[in-house]
Amino acid sequence: MGEHAINGLMGTTLEKIKEMVDSSTIIGDPIINGEITIIPVSKVVYGFASGGSDLPTKTPKQVFGGGSGAGVTIAPVAFLVVNGKDVRLLQIDSNPGTADKVIGMVPDLFDKISGLFTKKDKPSKDDSKIV
Repeated sequence: MGEHAINGLMGTTLEKIKEMVDSSTIIGDPIINGEITIIPVSKVVYGFASGGSDLPTKTPKQVFGGGSGAGVTIAPVAFLVVNGKDVRLLQIDSNPGTADKVIGMVPDLFDKISGLFTKKDKPSKDDSKIV
């Protein structure tokens, strides 16, 4: 018995999805402007459906009816901006989830913590009032 027609139908649809969606779709090509590099980041969502049935016939010939389909949505969600050693994530999404908010806060938090350790020991105004 040969390969069933649904296998070819699903295989063709999946190959077409692979052609449309690859890693360069999610992390785009860098845009370089002087010392600043901008890298687009996109969200890709896709769905796939396939189905079919062997139809009854009065002859010994096998008859198959089927179909498949797919949908792809690509939406920009952020840009990575690289300026020398400074890297920033600029989000486009107006309603980021909790995890996105935490990730977005990491660079600023890192800068603040780094600033605490790099400050020289200078007496504060309160230290000069010690009697």
